Amino acid sequence: MAKILIVDDETSIRRTLRDILEFEKYKVDEAGDGLEALAKLKKDSYDVIIMDIKMPKMDGLEALERVAILAPDTPTVMISGHGNIETAVEAVKKGAFDYISKPPDLNRLLITIRNAMDKSSLITETKVLKRRVAKSKTQEMVGDSGGMQKIKETIEKVGPSEARVLITGPNGTGKELVARWLHAKSNRASAPIVEVNCAAIPSELIESELFGHEKGAFTSAIKQRIGKFEQANGGTLFLDEIGDMSLSAQAKVLRALQENKITRVGGDKEIKVDVRVVAATNKDLRREIAEKKFREDLYHRLAVIIIQVPPLNERLDDIPLLADHFVQSICNEYGTAPKKITPKALKALQDVNWTGNIRELRNVIERLIILSDKEITEQDVLDYVKPSSANKDALKELFSRFDDMSELQEHIKKEYEAFKR
Repeated sequence: MAKILIVDDETSIRRTLRDILEFEKYKVDEAGDGLEALAKLKKDSYDVIIMDIKMPKMDGLEALERVAILAPDTPTVMISGHGNIETAVEAVKKGAFDYISKPPDLNRLLITIRNAMDKSSLITETKVLKRRVAKSKTQEMVGDSGGMQKIKETIEKVGPSEARVLITGPNGTGKELVARWLHAKSNRASAPIVEVNCAAIPSELIESELFGHEKGAFTSAIKQRIGKFEQANGGTLFLDEIGDMSLSAQAKVLRALQENKITRVGGDKEIKVDVRVVAATNKDLRREIAEKKFREDLYHRLAVIIIQVPPLNERLDDIPLLADHFVQSICNEYGTAPKKITPKALKALQDVNWTGNIRELRNVIERLIILSDKEITEQDVLDYVKPSSANKDALKELFSRFDDMSELQEHIKKEYEAFKR
């Protein structure tokens, strides 16, 4: 139930407004002057404040300034029987949501209160979303393993420079997070970091995505579009999965890096851009170069600094820290108390073959949080996660029984035939 504070020195006005608002199912509190209202605000919170302007001890305009400090997100509706346009303008300038003359029109008052509450809800939702966005963009780099320490040290050294960086590693290892930290540690941190997933954009559209296009450049170009290079001007351009970029697009990216200029698709005007490019790939670009799938000159432009992000299977000692981090963040998202992971459960997690790396671990932790009881146990891991340690032991035992691959294949064939029968 929404809570409203009525501030007016006239008891009859307060009583009338209370009767109306309580009939509309609002919870109502009262104050006889500005000082009393501020005292109540220090102890309680309100969804809307309705406040008179002319009051003893502290008038409404002075109280409004204090409300802006004590409860900046609480909308205040000013009312007065002595007001004029100048008073209304001053009230709004000082932060009032609206101004209503006495005696207030009932319908207008109720509509104004509903609008004020809508604004209050939007402010709250915006704050929540901003916290989520900020959190997603500033995630910790969790881990104390040797590989992670080396990455953190490299970021500290390279971040403030303008050097281009190539981040390599399998899918799900956190290459995007490394790119974000490079941007956060750079002199461009106040400017945007713009991400482009080169693998997700069709080859025929990648040039338009990167460089933009002019109106009429092609059939569906009904208006001019600004590309990612221009959007990232002054900041960082993160080219994720650059190994999947077409050769024609690679040539244009190379030119942009060489000359710091781009040309929109369908245009002839050169546009200066100032971007720091950070690229990432899960491919072996040296092999791609040998197979004529990636330009060697572009590789050398991008790979001034190379950061290799290790797979999770090479940093198993970080799993306890990562698991605890994900438990905290996921439970916060769900609004529940964090669940404890038993030592044996952590050991079982370290025995898993993490082909999906950090991304897979996070999904597994979320699954365990949902399906487990008060704490996450070893049995939960065995029940809800594929226990690769058991698989490894079984495979080792199986391999030890055969001298060569042909015998093993024959055994598997016989077992399969028996299974079908």
